[in-house]
Amino acid sequence: MEVEAFGYVITFLPGELLGPAMFAALVLALLSGYPVAFGLGGVAVIFALLGIGCGLIDPQFLSALPQRIFGIMSNFTLLAIPAFVFMGAMLEKSGIAERLLEAMGQLMGRLRGGLALAVVLVGALLAATTGVVAASVATMGLISLPVMLRAGYDRALATGVITASGTLGQIIPPSIVLVVLADQLGVSVGDLFMGSLIPGVLMAAAFAAYVLVISHWQPHLAPARPMATEATASPARLLQVLLPPLGLILLVLGSIFFGIATPTEAGALGAVGAMLLAALNGGFSRRGLFDVCDETLRTTAMVMAILLGSTAFSLVFRGVGGDQLISDLLLNLPGGKAGFLLVSMAVIFGLGFFIDFFEIAFIVLPLLLPSARQVLGPEALVWFGVVIGANLQTSFLTPPFGFALFYLRGVAPEEISTQTIYRGAWPFIGVQLGVLLLILLFPPLVTWLPNLMQAN
Repeated sequence: MEVEAFGYVITFLPGELLGPAMFAALVLALLSGYPVAFGLGGVAVIFALLGIGCGLIDPQFLSALPQRIFGIMSNFTLLAIPAFVFMGAMLEKSGIAERLLEAMGQLMGRLRGGLALAVVLVGALLAATTGVVAASVATMGLISLPVMLRAGYDRALATGVITASGTLGQIIPPSIVLVVLADQLGVSVGDLFMGSLIPGVLMAAAFAAYVLVISHWQPHLAPARPMATEATASPARLLQVLLPPLGLILLVLGSIFFGIATPTEAGALGAVGAMLLAALNGGFSRRGLFDVCDETLRTTAMVMAILLGSTAFSLVFRGVGGDQLISDLLLNLPGGKAGFLLVSMAVIFGLGFFIDFFEIAFIVLPLLLPSARQVLGPEALVWFGVVIGANLQTSFLTPPFGFALFYLRGVAPEEISTQTIYRGAWPFIGVQLGVLLLILLFPPLVTWLPNLMQAN
């Protein structure tokens, strides 16, 4: 590629290498630590100018960018993101997690591994109500970690079960990442929620099974608590702490599954219900509402900024022929469907060590989607979305940049080292990958419930 400027001829890369060079520039931008949204946009601008300079991109082609941005701004489905973020942040202020942990700890604390099992169950309930990993991990770290350490639990097991249980909000609906995946894949959010329900429950059950097995196989890691150390939770107390989150789950997910409300409308119902629960529990205040709105604004702005940057990147990447290059590469892999799934899952899992799940969804999914439609078929996109969601869940636990690990590090006592938190996460990463393999081998785990609801 040659460009004449000020009487000089400047030689750049050949036009056919702009696609690979653009992808390499994106990788460097991500590894540099520069904000992802600006890195995506900056790479897009630079290579758009290079593409125009070599005649590979028609300037008129870039006029599609404003149309894409306005399409994002008018996307009704994406309104569910601030609604679910608001719901989760408001429930964090209501004290629901504290009461759940206390009651479950009293109920199962005398069992060997009972405290860890209580953390898994509470993590699953919080995932189905708040869906906010940071809130779940921080709350359980503050409340249950000191109790587990005083009970003689192994530090790695205690930190591992807290971080893993907190990530259940990524696969158990209503999940923000599932809303993003549904939008990127062009499938119904409700279908993706229904498809992820059984895998999400299976993931929680696998965590619970691991806790029970390891606590009986190596009893010194999770000793049973003495009978006199903890009062027993009464049935009335259990109902009092369980009914509010279960009622909210029924309100939000039930309205989606039975076609009463769209996911965006259900998110609004959940936000109102969260405020009512907070008010009934004395946790609603003007200051609290301000903090919740601030957190919702920050999270939503971050998501939208990355989405806009990825939109610009994908458009320019298509203009320089990068999408065709990726498509040819994926479609010509040996093994057909199995080869495509192996490579795509390996790429997503590998990126999870370094970047956030939102960034993976916005960057990688547009590159994989055209090939997925050809290799898997449009009817398998819901299943593919749940598979990606289960894979993205591991990104919260994989060192060195697993966000759940950092959330726990921020609230853990000083005697808990970062290496201990990393060591505790590895067994649960293995459990997550085992469940991911089951979803890959048995697609009806995902497709059965959506097909059943459509048949009725």
